[in-house]
This record gives sequence, structure tokens and C-alpha cells, in this order.
Amino acid sequence: MASSVSPRLLAQAPHRLMFFVGASNVLLAMLWWAAWLVSVRWPQFQMPQPQPYAGWLHAFVMQYQVLASFIFGFLLTVFPRWMGLPEFERWRYVPVGLGLFGGQLATLLGAMGWEAGITVGLLLTLAGWIAVLATLAPLLWRETGTTWHARSCFAALALGLFGLLAWIAFVLGAAPIWAFAAIKIGSFGLLLPVYFTVAHRMFPFFAGSAVPGYVAWRPLWLLAGFWTLALLHLVLEIAHAYTWLWVADVPLFVLLLTVLWRWWPRGPAPGILTVLFLGLTWLPLAFALYAFQSIAYQLTGEFLLGRAPAHALFVGFFGSILVAMVTRVTQGHSGRKLVMPAAAWFAFVAIQLVAVMRVFAEVMPDGMAWQAAAAIGWVVALTPWLIRIGRIYLSPRLDGKPG
Repeated sequence: MASSVSPRLLAQAPHRLMFFVGASNVLLAMLWWAAWLVSVRWPQFQMPQPQPYAGWLHAFVMQYQVLASFIFGFLLTVFPRWMGLPEFERWRYVPVGLGLFGGQLATLLGAMGWEAGITVGLLLTLAGWIAVLATLAPLLWRETGTTWHARSCFAALALGLFGLLAWIAFVLGAAPIWAFAAIKIGSFGLLLPVYFTVAHRMFPFFAGSAVPGYVAWRPLWLLAGFWTLALLHLVLEIAHAYTWLWVADVPLFVLLLTVLWRWWPRGPAPGILTVLFLGLTWLPLAFALYAFQSIAYQLTGEFLLGRAPAHALFVGFFGSILVAMVTRVTQGHSGRKLVMPAAAWFAFVAIQLVAVMRVFAEVMPDGMAWQAAAAIGWVVALTPWLIRIGRIYLSPRLDGKPG
């Protein structure tokens, strides 16, 4: 019923608030980015060129504001459960949501011409980031044991704070290398470790609950090995050592292909589980592209594929798993069945097409037109899904339970 929809319900649980913020953020961010790409390819549609440069600003917004909103909502929900501690009170997570939403809104207004918006957005984002770290950190020393998945995620968030500070330094006048470092830290120090850590803990568990005879495989050395190789890739990227990236990326490809093989369910699986592993398929593919690009650069001196490997990672892996995991959490925490609704299937399948389009845009004639089409495709793919989940967060649980 329409009367049951209320913004007040957003504060009832951290995932409600932060996922709603993330849904709003991703739509606003991609609408701006699609419009900017269209204006570059077809100059009759004029838009202002922001400072910092729009491409870098897009990378910052997507990593530190859009995807961070979903990550914060998930971690604020599962940290207490992983450690057997009480759930957070709303005054602990509401400031995080306000910081991330206000931060991105101000940033995009800055990109559109509000001169102070970039600075205001950074301050709000920094406040939200510090708030989430201050909320999660005490749990690490209050728990009776050692939850390595929580510590892994927290380490990634701490690295993310360093990346955020590097971006702020750049905006305040530091050398462009600080912006470059911030973007790479966001990719390989923040998002990739969080995504893989959550997958390491949850994917085999989900499969074991749904597929008879499934044997979960998630040794802790796998997590440690992944961290080591991801940080090696990060250091090589920041050092511009592209001819040596394969040293990290070939082992990462082998490791991730092994993970995909060992985790993949061998029996009939529900769609809401299958999409997790289909999305995971993009991860070894992305590092195969990274490795090929590095080896080709060493042999030929040409930077083949451009940003195709990065967008196989960003759109293919991050985008697919975003739809799959957020759908699963939203269905379960709203008292609904653990199934993929039509809007989620549309979003997931469309994101696969968008990812392929964006990867091939790097080698197609008129690549900017393909990039603009991929950005528009992202908006088309996610809008019905975002509207659906947004309404769920504004509505009571179907089973009448709190949260």
C-alpha cells in the first residue's frame, strides 16, 4: 500500500539507509557521466568541463561514493553478526549515510558548475568515511576471537581512507600523481579486496545452503595470497611499471580461475545463487586482460586494450556482483523469497551486455560513441531495479519483523 511507504523506515537498519543512498547515488552519477560523454562525442550537447577532469572525477565518484555506499551498508549489517555482537544503534550509521549521500550530491553539483561543490562534497564524504571506521573499529577488539574476514574488510576501508585523503590532497593543489594513486587505491586497495573477502566468506556458504553435496572451500591462505598479489598490482600500477604488471596478474589469473572452478556449484542451483558465480567469472577474465596488456606492452611498447581490462573489472565484476549481492540482501532482509525478480534479471543480463560493450569500446572505431552508449546502457539496465529496491527500503518488511 502506498500509505506504508515512508522515508522514516530508512533509519530502521543500516542496509536500508545505505543501500537507498547507493541506489540514488549510482543513478545520479551515471546520469551525469552519460550526459558528459554524450556532450564530448556530440558537442552540440554542451556541458561544463569540471575541475578535476571529468574522467578522474567519474572514477572517484564511482569508487569512493557510489560503491562505498553499498559496501558500508553491507558491512554495518554483517560486522556485528560475524562477531556475535549486538547490532548498531541508528545514531551510529545515519551520519554515514548522510555523509555519503550529501558528499556525492555536492560533488555532482560541483561538476555541473557550483564552484564550492567539490570541496563541500569531499568534506562530507570524509566525514562519512571516518564515521564508518569509528563505528566498525571497536568491534575488532571487542570480539572474543579473530574474524579475519572482518579484519580484511576493515584493512581495505583503511586503505580507502588513505586513497580519499590522496584525492583531497590533489584537489587542494598536490601533484596529479596523488589523483592517480587515489584512483588505483580505490580499485585495488579498497573495492577488490572487499569484494573478494565477502565472496570468500559468503559464496561457498550460500552454495552449501542451496546445493546438496556442495563442499565449501575457503582456506585462509587464499585470502592472504589474494591480498599479497592485489597489493603487488597496486604498487606496480602507482609506479607506472606496466611492463611488470604481469608478475602480479598472471598469478592472480591462475588463483582466481582456480577459485571459480572450486566454488562453482556442480548441481542444480537457484538463479539468485547462479548469478553470483556468473558475475565472479569476470574476475579471472579481467586479470587475463591485464596480464595480456602488460606482456604486450613489454614486447611491443604499445598499450593495447586501453582501459578494457579496468572496465572488465569495474562494470563486469563489480557491476554484476553489485546487482547479485544487493538483490540477495534486499530479498532476504525484507521478508521476501530468495529469488531473482524480473527487474533484477533484467539488470544482471543487461549489465553483461554493457560490460562487453564497454570493453570493446576501447578497440572499436568511434570509441567515444561506444563509451557513451555503454553509459546510457548502464542507466537503462539499472533504473527498473533501482526503483524496485528503493521502494522496498521505504516499505515495511513483508513478514512484519523489525529491520
